[in-house]
Amino acid sequence: MKRIVIIGCALVLAACQQPEAPDNSAADKAVVQGMYAAFATGDVEAVLGAMAEDIVWNEAENFPYADGNPYVGPQAVLEGVFARIGADWEYFELDLQDSLQDGNRIAFFGRYNAKHRESGKTMSAQFVHVWKVVDGKAVSFQQYADTAQAIATTQSDATDE
Repeated sequence: MKRIVIIGCALVLAACQQPEAPDNSAADKAVVQGMYAAFATGDVEAVLGAMAEDIVWNEAENFPYADGNPYVGPQAVLEGVFARIGADWEYFELDLQDSLQDGNRIAFFGRYNAKHRESGKTMSAQFVHVWKVVDGKAVSFQQYADTAQAIATTQSDATDE
């Protein structure tokens, strides 16, 4: 009788266990790395194509483009962030330095190296980008950045004469 109970309990436990989700971490990280590579070459269409239709994009609080947070969808990101970067900066490069991953969440650490068109100032500001990837598409983005440096770089040094 004990053997039947033990076998029955084992069968119930086995039936209750959820199958493990496949580990897509390498593929998820590759999606974001591909976005960075496309951004570096100016291939905005490839960057937007890697985003889910309902991506939720948040710029760091007080960053110059945080006024539209959250940007929802690739078109909103294009118009509210990428187009403005293109208009405001002579160049805007990302120097990726490290990354951490926990499942489908990937954090990239680096620096923005950029030159502002109007002020002529350059910046080398720290950033962290936290991405979430689902089914091969970026579904969320959260930026953390040196906002004080970014704001200071956009301001001209005016003197009263």
